[in-house]
Amino acid sequence: MTRSPLVHSLELAARLGAVASVCEVVTTSPLSPSLTAVTLRGNAPTLAGQPGNDAMILVGESDEHVVRRRYSVRSVDEERDEFTLWVTTGHDGDGSHWAASAAPGDQVDVIGPRGKILLAEDVDWHLFMGDVSSLAAFYRMAESIDAPSQALFVVEISHSEDALTTQLADGVGVTGVFVDRAQRAPNDPAGLLSGLAALTLPPGRGHAYLFGEFSVMRALLRPLADRGLESTDVSSKSFWRAGRPNAAHGEPVKSDD
Repeated sequence: MTRSPLVHSLELAARLGAVASVCEVVTTSPLSPSLTAVTLRGNAPTLAGQPGNDAMILVGESDEHVVRRRYSVRSVDEERDEFTLWVTTGHDGDGSHWAASAAPGDQVDVIGPRGKILLAEDVDWHLFMGDVSSLAAFYRMAESIDAPSQALFVVEISHSEDALTTQLADGVGVTGVFVDRAQRAPNDPAGLLSGLAALTLPPGRGHAYLFGEFSVMRALLRPLADRGLESTDVSSKSFWRAGRPNAAHGEPVKSDD
C-alpha cells in the first residue's frame, strides 16, 4: 500500500509551487561506471514536467535532518506512469548511496517538477555542454528538438563507458564530442574549453545549455560570449561543486565562505 508524502515534503512542495508524491522504485540499472538508471512509478507526467525539468528525491532522513537530491528526468512513460532518472554514482554521496541501495518496491518521497531551464524556442541550433551528470537533461531536451534544427554536444567523461548516446528525430543534425577528463581535477574547465574551441558553431541563432560543476560552468561563460552568444542565449545550471557536498535541499553551495 502506498503511503502519503511526509509532512515536511508536503510543506516544501507547497513553498516551491510543486507537487509532492510518493513513488515506487520499479528498477535500478547501472549504465556506466558513473551513471545508474532509476525508474520510479507514480504521478509521472506531473513530477517529470517538461524536458529540462528535474525531480527532488528524499534520499536520507534522520532525527536531525532530511537530505534531498535533485536529478534530471531522462524519460517519461505516461502509459506506465513511470519516469526514469540517471543518477551519478561514481562518487561517495547521499544520492549515490540511495541509488545503489534502492530496490524494486521501495517507496520514496518525490517533489516535482523542479527547474527553470527549458528548451529555447525559435533558434537554429542548440549547444549542450557539461559533464556526465548533465546527460539525462541534455538527451531528454535534445529528443524534443524539431527538424531542421541542430544539436551539438560537448560532454566531459571520466570513463569511456560513460559515452552514452541517444537517437534524435529524423532531420535533426547532430554533432557530438566526448572529452576525456584525463585525470584533470573535476573543477578544471580545460577539457570542455578545448572541446568548444574545436567546435564549429553553425550559422544562425543558437542557444547554449551549461549543466555541471559550479566553477566549470562559470568558466564557460566568457568563451561563449567570445564566440558570439549573448547572455540571453546561454542557460547555465550548476548541479554540483567539487570538494563540497550539496546542501540538504540538493543545491550546490554558491558562496565562497
